[in-house]
Amino acid sequence: MRRSSKGAKISDGVISIKYKDQWDLDVFFPGGSGSPAFQAFLEELTKELDGLEDRLAALGRGHGTAPAAGRAGDGDETSLALDPETFNAVVTQAQHCIQRLVQAAAFVHCLTAQDTTDEAARLLEGRIAQLRARLRTSLNRLDDHLRQVPDAQWTRLLATAGLEELAFPLEERRRLAADKMPAAMETLAEDLAVDGYHGWSHLYNTIVGRITIPWEEEGTTVHLSVGQAANRLKSPHRDTRARLFSAWQKAWDEQAEVIAACLNHLAGYRLQLYKHRGWQDVLQEPLAANRMSKETLSAMWVAVQEAQEHLTKYLQRKAQLLGLPALAWFDVGAPLDTGFRQVEYDVGAQFIVDHLRRFSPDLAAFAETALQEGWVEAEDRPGKRPGGFCTYFPLQGQSRIFMTYGGTPVNVTTLAHELGHAYHNHAVRDLPILLQDFPASLAETASTFAELIVSDAAIANAADDGERLALLDHRLQNHVAYFMDIHARYNFELEFYRARQEGPVPAARLHSMMEEAQKAAFRDALSQYEPQFWASKLHFYITGLPFYNFPYTFGHLFSLGIYRRALEAGSGFARRYEELLRDTGRMTVEELAQRHLDVDLTRPDFWREAARSAVADVDAFLKLSASQ
Repeated sequence: MRRSSKGAKISDGVISIKYKDQWDLDVFFPGGSGSPAFQAFLEELTKELDGLEDRLAALGRGHGTAPAAGRAGDGDETSLALDPETFNAVVTQAQHCIQRLVQAAAFVHCLTAQDTTDEAARLLEGRIAQLRARLRTSLNRLDDHLRQVPDAQWTRLLATAGLEELAFPLEERRRLAADKMPAAMETLAEDLAVDGYHGWSHLYNTIVGRITIPWEEEGTTVHLSVGQAANRLKSPHRDTRARLFSAWQKAWDEQAEVIAACLNHLAGYRLQLYKHRGWQDVLQEPLAANRMSKETLSAMWVAVQEAQEHLTKYLQRKAQLLGLPALAWFDVGAPLDTGFRQVEYDVGAQFIVDHLRRFSPDLAAFAETALQEGWVEAEDRPGKRPGGFCTYFPLQGQSRIFMTYGGTPVNVTTLAHELGHAYHNHAVRDLPILLQDFPASLAETASTFAELIVSDAAIANAADDGERLALLDHRLQNHVAYFMDIHARYNFELEFYRARQEGPVPAARLHSMMEEAQKAAFRDALSQYEPQFWASKLHFYITGLPFYNFPYTFGHLFSLGIYRRALEAGSGFARRYEELLRDTGRMTVEELAQRHLDVDLTRPDFWREAARSAVADVDAFLKLSASQ
């Protein structure tokens, strides 16, 4: 990989290429939340789910035996003798339904994100939740069949044509099913979760969508969405940041009690479900979902904690550069008063494409296509939900990226991050849908890797020391997020779940728990923290995956480790990287690392090596800033 070639600079003026900053959803279903085509699609999906349920019922009747020991009360006969042809047909039908539900859910997710006032989209969100529950119920029933097939027959079954390629996800489903409740109870839990568990998450999104933060601009009071306010918290003017942060905290405090209820009920549901499944560890579900062992997670945190002390040197130097005795929470992401100005969307987009090309022409061509053909929703306007995401439409093999682009360097790398997700989807687009189901830890690897390519090339090609220092500062902000902020989130959730086992945790205690976790992870390096962070961070309210925090740190460090090897290998690494991405849905993270990198993730060695990149960035920042 070349590191010195010249390309577009982030500080350049407007360029001639015009990229779209609004996405095109009509290519999937024209008409938005009132789309007749989408309604017809949902009707067809409903019929397909009926068909899957019929196949599963026939599977049980045609090859049934008495329920296995310990399954009394299930009420359904379960299959112990699945013939390959019948089983293959069921798996094919299941994949068909999964693919179409992913398509429908992605469309509704985009609708609710682009306009939080779209009530029709909210209703569709409820319908998707019902269809998802039906699919999960069917998959639970399929899993119940899988776990009762004798081992010898199971081995022969997976060796048959059409099933060999799916051996990993099917074996994983069979293994995980053994740790769950009987199928009838899992079905009941899924049904109750629609309006219970998932309902609390939807309520949180509704609350956040209605929060506005009053702000005075040029003598006029405007009401910012939380997404717009979050962008303005990156202002280069400390007075602006401080005043807005105060308004930000007030807005979240006003909703703290009801948001605390959402968080407590989400956690309460999980704890009750885990109890009935016989699970003792709240990390069992997120570790399994991330295909990661606890040994790997522990080894990673060892390296993270060792590096935190060195990162405090960066925080202290940045405070000096900003003329402060210590940084407050809202100063950590503030730009240095050097090197940057507002970055037009076209400039930021072209900057990304230029630098991705230095790693892989294929990756750059893909990013250019996504930017030109309306795959990105980036317009800065009211009514959008906060944050960013990438979602996938498997029927077309296309992704859609959501963010609010406010012209900051953070926005540029956010766009690169989400394009990394989209490229990951692109790499696996021709595989069966079960092999496209990669864990969040590896999804964040692909996105963070794209960020690294862009930021490293930008630093190498900076016009002067001022721009280089500002770029280093931004990359170190990412290191702080992954090594400190996310470690605080992880420790907060561990402590919260311990406390929640004794009963609901009030907002005031959530505030103190959050602040204590932040102080520990940041090594008391800040003058002020954000105790409301438990309320303002969407990730705590995602029902699809609890502990949606450590996958980001894993992805960041894993990417750093991969990137070091990419620099050593040169241009030939791009193909190896794509092969790694294609394997993310068919092996554990430990197996993936062993096969493609020849490393053992359960030991701290790899993680320490990856963390040295962050330490090197701190040293480079300290050296460069000494003359400022």
